[in-house]
Order: sequence, then structure tokens, then C-alpha cells
Amino acid sequence: MTYVVTDNCINCKFGDCIEVCPVDCFYEGENMVVIDPEECIDCGVCESECPANAIVPDTQEGTEKWVEHNQKYARLWPQLTENVPPLPDAEKWDGVENKLETVFSEKPGKGS
Repeated sequence: MTYVVTDNCINCKFGDCIEVCPVDCFYEGENMVVIDPEECIDCGVCESECPANAIVPDTQEGTEKWVEHNQKYARLWPQLTENVPPLPDAEKWDGVENKLETVFSEKPGKGS
């Protein structure tokens, strides 16, 4: 099992989960973060720290596309080792549906 970041992180990018990760398996895009499923040690600490409930176990139904998404972008984006500030209007975007199709950016973030 591993944990993955889903579309509710898009345009939010709350960083609470990053600080608690013992293996630094988060990677930053322009408007979301992802978890490298191969680096994740399945501790689950990040899941409870995400204020947007965007992190779920890969055993949850419908997460197959998110495992692939996280895997792909963890290879392309810079690694995060410390918290990043949420995007300016993160609270406005929390809970908005279909963000992957409408506002997701493939551009990398700055990393840390």
C-alpha cells in the first residue's frame, strides 16, 4: 500500500503533509504536490495532516489513476523537504470538483 495525492490538492497545495513525512517523498508542481508511490513507506502520517483531505491510501476505490499521476509527476517535479505555503486562494478551491481537467498545471514547482 502507498498514499497518493488526489485532485483536491490542485490549486490548494496546503503543505502541512510535507513537514511530517519521514522520508521526503513529496514533489512539487506549480499548483499541487504529489507523493512518489515508490518512496512512500505507508506510514499514513500525511493523510491526517492534509486539511483538504486530498491524500488517500491507494487501496481506496478509484485511486488507480492517482497512483499513475503521482508516479509520473514525482519523476518530473522537484522534491520537497520542507513545508510550502498554500496557494493564495487555496480555501476557495478546496472541494471544487474536476480540477484535474480544468486547472491542473504540469509545470514544476520550485522545490526545497
